[in-house]
Amino acid sequence: MLISIHTRCLTAKAGIETAMKQRIRPSAIAGSWYPGDPESLRSMIHRYLDAAVVPPVRKKILGLISPHAGYAYSGQTAAFGYKLLSGTSFRTVVILSPMHRSPEARYNIPDADYYETPLGRVPVRHDLVDRVLSGLDAARIQVDPEHSLEIQLPFLQIVLGRFDLVPVMIGYADVHHGGEIVENLVRIFSDEVLFIASSDLNHLTDYGAVVSADGCVLDALRSNDLTSIREALARRDSTVCGRVPITVLSEVAQKRGATSFSILDYRNSGDVTGEKGPGQYTVGYLSGVFLG
Repeated sequence: MLISIHTRCLTAKAGIETAMKQRIRPSAIAGSWYPGDPESLRSMIHRYLDAAVVPPVRKKILGLISPHAGYAYSGQTAAFGYKLLSGTSFRTVVILSPMHRSPEARYNIPDADYYETPLGRVPVRHDLVDRVLSGLDAARIQVDPEHSLEIQLPFLQIVLGRFDLVPVMIGYADVHHGGEIVENLVRIFSDEVLFIASSDLNHLTDYGAVVSADGCVLDALRSNDLTSIREALARRDSTVCGRVPITVLSEVAQKRGATSFSILDYRNSGDVTGEKGPGQYTVGYLSGVFLG
């Protein structure tokens, strides 16, 4: 009995020490951008997924564009892309997101072993991150309040279950500078990896202006032409926050054999709230997929 108790104590102590060594990136937005209660969060995501009707996909999924506003605004749009993943077997997910505040380098990653959400912890594959960012202007950040990457995780936890994460937050660049990371991504990853570009579309103080500006971006994406996509996102008046993640994903998808881009859902904050009057601040949301 004494030996058994002693063994259990040693095992418990080892478990505590292991947990202390793990670096956890706690949620920065649970309880505000999405529910902090696990059951409420699950219920919300399942409700969005149930309401999303998408056609069966007979082609290869090469990458998703998904919005990153609070779930009350863009969660239903995001659900259309994530509904496509039901029944898939992706076990590694590369998320390319913008970094809205104080980037330390062109490419930024959290100095953590796990992202934590109310639904559990998502392991970060630092071995793959190091290969992706080899030779690039990159930094590991200690304090990470960025919402645009985290907001994708609960949906992925519901539709994929367990998966490994390769997080890349792009701090500064333009749509013409991303070839170096594109080459790394194409070389390193196989078809079993899912790519996601996290981005809202235009942010303007007028509903009609957002509809018009977003229409140009949607037309370019539908064309599946990289030059047209870059031109639409490089416009001086573009306020698409994830323009670089979108162009990086577009080029990766092209190099991996993308034959089309399908818009699964588009709406904006005015469509969600009903506030469409002149001068109303409005943000566009897109869920779309590159197929090959």
